[in-house]
Amino acid sequence: MKKVAFYTLGCKLNFAESSSIARSLESMGFVRAEFQDQPDLFVINTCSVTEQADKKCKKVVREAKKVNSNSTVVIIGCYAQLKPEEISAIPGVDLVLGANEKFQLPTLLPPYLNRESADLPKLIASEIRYDLDYHASYSVNDRTRTFLKVQDGCDYPCSYCTIPLARGQSRSDTIEKVLGIIEEIAAKGVKEIVLTGVNIGDFGIQNGKRVETFFQLVQAIEEKSSIQRFRISSIEPNLLTSEMIAFLGSSTKFVPHFHIPLQSGSNSVLRLMKRRYQRELYVDRVTSIKEVMPNACIGVDVIVGHPGETPELFLETYEFLNGLDISYLHVFPYSERPNTYAVDIKPKVDGMQKAERSKMLHILSDKKRRAFYESQSGLKGQVLFEESATPGTMEGFSENYVRVVVPFDPLQINTVQQVRYKSLNEAGEMLGVVLE
Repeated sequence: MKKVAFYTLGCKLNFAESSSIARSLESMGFVRAEFQDQPDLFVINTCSVTEQADKKCKKVVREAKKVNSNSTVVIIGCYAQLKPEEISAIPGVDLVLGANEKFQLPTLLPPYLNRESADLPKLIASEIRYDLDYHASYSVNDRTRTFLKVQDGCDYPCSYCTIPLARGQSRSDTIEKVLGIIEEIAAKGVKEIVLTGVNIGDFGIQNGKRVETFFQLVQAIEEKSSIQRFRISSIEPNLLTSEMIAFLGSSTKFVPHFHIPLQSGSNSVLRLMKRRYQRELYVDRVTSIKEVMPNACIGVDVIVGHPGETPELFLETYEFLNGLDISYLHVFPYSERPNTYAVDIKPKVDGMQKAERSKMLHILSDKKRRAFYESQSGLKGQVLFEESATPGTMEGFSENYVRVVVPFDPLQINTVQQVRYKSLNEAGEMLGVVLE
């Protein structure tokens, strides 16, 4: 039996798609292997959000060939769609598949497993404007929770972003099919599903027309699914309605954990970014969440160093975030991407300034996370224990995304237990005790 190893860069959506493609290869007789197990086939699922993601792809190819010089190397993902010719020129790459073609890997692959097939094309990628198919995907056994893709593509032309160029127009599965996949996942013993997509709040577009909404999907999951816990991976603030927040506040299945991209706390920079809201709307969303879910965890995406972000405008962002009732930040230094609007925006921010701003926000994030954790001390929560950590302990996340450490009990792995939170350890994790 041939062995295949996947190396996935980037977002939860990529992990869901890698897992689904891996299962399709199993029907060809492949077995999953680790990167160092000398697999016959390497599949590298790429990201291209930043320049670093591009560089990582090239490094992974080099390492794959060191592990097994006779292996077949296939590149898929956003970088493969955006710069297929560039990737096909990397020494050691045998096949590059575009956004739609990656799901055809089991059909396209067999000739490339023959190392003597030198005349085969290295590149099979259609233009993204033709990529209107939707391919359902979910991860199983790759991580402790399951990531379920319900939406793909994006119709928002943010100035810094290449995702519409890499993944095409917004499109979705149907609610009926999503519910069917959820039950398929439930049969595998999964306790928590993370709903994911490129622009998940835009769920409901099929064949170019809106026929359903994300709120309708949430309501259907609440009513009909048998899985115990659901998280929403990330949702745009303008698509998270007050009606939805109120519903989620009374939900028995959706947990009080939100990840809401902000990108900038300056209205001037938000306009340069072509975002579809101003910071006042963001404040309203955070306030609404905390009114109905006081212990909710709220994560925030922020980009620093976008062209046009002066020191004064960055301080607007810093002060805005410092005064906001949020729990943690994901900070991204701006990375210039070809064919985006931001390329032509002036003035540019140099690398040193971006690094300084990023450091300031990372420190602020640590402060926010610690304050949020400390606010939970003495309270009770429902924790899904997913893994063994250091000897004698196990870890898991509460419904509101507090990482909790308790004494190890093998019978409690992959179960949800009620825990009382005690105090933080040196690593900033919450120590707890399982309640009988």
